Amino acid sequence: MTFTALAVPEDLITALGRQQITIPTAIQTAAIPLLREGRNAYLHAETGTGKTLAYLLPVFDGLDLSLAATQAVIVAPTHELAIQIQRQCTDLAQHAGRAARILLLIGGTALDRQLDKLKKKPHLVVGSPGRIRELVEMRKLKLQQLRYLIVDEADRLLGVDGLPDIRALIGAAPPTRQLVFVSATEDAALTATVSALAPSLAMVKTGAVAVNENIEHFYVVCDERDKPDMVRRIFHALLPERAMVFVHRNDTAAQVAALLERQTVPVADLSGTLNKLDRKQAMDGFRSGAVRVLLASDVAARGLDIKGVTHIINLDVPTQSRDYLHRVGRTGRAGARGVAITLMAEGDTRLVRRYEEELGIRLQQVRVRDGQVYVVGE
Repeated sequence: MTFTALAVPEDLITALGRQQITIPTAIQTAAIPLLREGRNAYLHAETGTGKTLAYLLPVFDGLDLSLAATQAVIVAPTHELAIQIQRQCTDLAQHAGRAARILLLIGGTALDRQLDKLKKKPHLVVGSPGRIRELVEMRKLKLQQLRYLIVDEADRLLGVDGLPDIRALIGAAPPTRQLVFVSATEDAALTATVSALAPSLAMVKTGAVAVNENIEHFYVVCDERDKPDMVRRIFHALLPERAMVFVHRNDTAAQVAALLERQTVPVADLSGTLNKLDRKQAMDGFRSGAVRVLLASDVAARGLDIKGVTHIINLDVPTQSRDYLHRVGRTGRAGARGVAITLMAEGDTRLVRRYEEELGIRLQQVRVRDGQVYVVGE
């Protein structure tokens, strides 16, 4: 299958080529024709399978750039994901030579500036549901001409806290709008909620993605209290070019950051309760390479696609194989090699067999000694 066979316009295909995207993924092949028909849809596929482009390409194809009105709204659960989607929209428009006006609307930023930008009538809006709803209820963001409402990471946005905002946005949009829900997670409750919000919903699901063969998987056994220093020792031994460290607790992240900074390793912490500007600076620094280490929780890193990540370190162990897959899938992209190292206390080593059996991978135990990493038994 090709993008041409999917009836994607030539200028958008050219834009994709400039990003080294030449072959559609399974979810794109399944979703693009259906979304072009205007169907309400629920797209389910694993992390890293190209779900964003699966809905962006039909949306861009359907925008009427001669019409000075907001025609598409994409909501996301975190500011970082909203910024990433907005950046992908901007890149697609620029590389295709399309003069689409794209606006980011998230909380924690000056409302006055957003109100000024809304006067330019953006064609497409990306942002957090709370801020978008606020502006709709202020009658500053008008949805009368809305054609597409996309709910990304629907499993998070359709929970108890987020569902009222999504209901409000659906209610403010015309009945002719197309609803698209996107998620890497599937469960019966989510499916029921989505089906209730969008009658005649088309379910688009692709099979599980095999773990990238370019990723090597290792684990280290150490005491829980020694994990922050073990991260430091691993960095000293391997000198990773760009790494993500997954942690559950803010105080642990702070410990790791302090230890790495003593080694003059540039670190950014995305796991703490930083303000919007700090979080943006952290992400920008990591993307540019000025920051070599990004500390993150699963929630903070949800949906992020960052190029050039060479190493993943799981300081806190993911108990589900699916979560392990989501984390390690951030390395080894675009044909590059990747390394994933998980720090396990003695009681966690039972998870090694689970990962191997459920994901079809092999994890090798390693030790760190005298500034070197050794595979146990070799």
